Amino acid sequence: MKIAVIGSNMVDLITYIDQMPKEGETIEAPEFEIGCGGKGANQAVAAAKLGANVMMLTKVGDDLFGQNTINNFKNIGIDTQYVKVINNVSSGVAPIFVDKNSQNRILIIKGANNYLLPQDIIDAKDSLSQCNLIILQLEVPLETVYAAIDFAVTHGIEVILNPAPAIKNLDISYACKCDFFIPNETELEILTNISINSEEAIYKAGKLLLDKGLKNLIITLGHQGSIWMTKDKIHHIDPIKVNAIDTSGAGDAFIGCFASEYIKNHDIIKALNKASAYSAASVTRKGTQRSYLDSIQFNEFLSSLSLGE
Repeated sequence: MKIAVIGSNMVDLITYIDQMPKEGETIEAPEFEIGCGGKGANQAVAAAKLGANVMMLTKVGDDLFGQNTINNFKNIGIDTQYVKVINNVSSGVAPIFVDKNSQNRILIIKGANNYLLPQDIIDAKDSLSQCNLIILQLEVPLETVYAAIDFAVTHGIEVILNPAPAIKNLDISYACKCDFFIPNETELEILTNISINSEEAIYKAGKLLLDKGLKNLIITLGHQGSIWMTKDKIHHIDPIKVNAIDTSGAGDAFIGCFASEYIKNHDIIKALNKASAYSAASVTRKGTQRSYLDSIQFNEFLSSLSLGE
């Protein structure tokens, strides 16, 4: 079983802060780190660390960050045949600010990610057609996301679409071609223009999308768990209580784990429970990809929660 992640990579520039500076103010921050990130890369790394066979389609710049990103993929065991370098373009970067309450604010500069184009789907068609699942996000051009969805439908490959960062002009008809649509509550609000301030509002927004033809809607709610909605049912996944240190990349950890578990036996509930635990574990450590547990560490974490195999 093989997963293809078609999407972004970023270099995370993480600053841990006690407070955000005001306009024109300079303040000292206690800590800074550089790490590999990007929604697509994060999801690929999470799945690969859990033992999934993963290939990555992405673009990096010819700067000092590009080769480091490729080496990182290789070290984790990800197929990098379709990770291409774009000359005279910067790699994607993401300045991240994490406050003392473990909440984060993120800026992204897409750089080479803007050069991942529909032609790249065609160039990788032989390898992509052998995959069982494709994971997509929205940090690369929309036309590439749509081309990947069309390719998957043509070849009978299941698709997870994570509409992040959310954009109002996302063509929901393409989302409806996907098997799983996984926004968080902020993305759900942007996509539906419904203020997500209660459980009732979540259901209302979810129903709006499902009525347009979505198959499976999974809404991630951070420390409140997640909700799986279809036209016929609603299932709550309880959160795992942990001491959060850094929430960066938790949503990507959820999706990577869900994908790696789902392709094993298509047990959605089991995959969601594992994903909830995996994302919870990730927020107990600093960073994005480096906060993700490998399969041995995760099984130990699950055993401590009595959620193991």
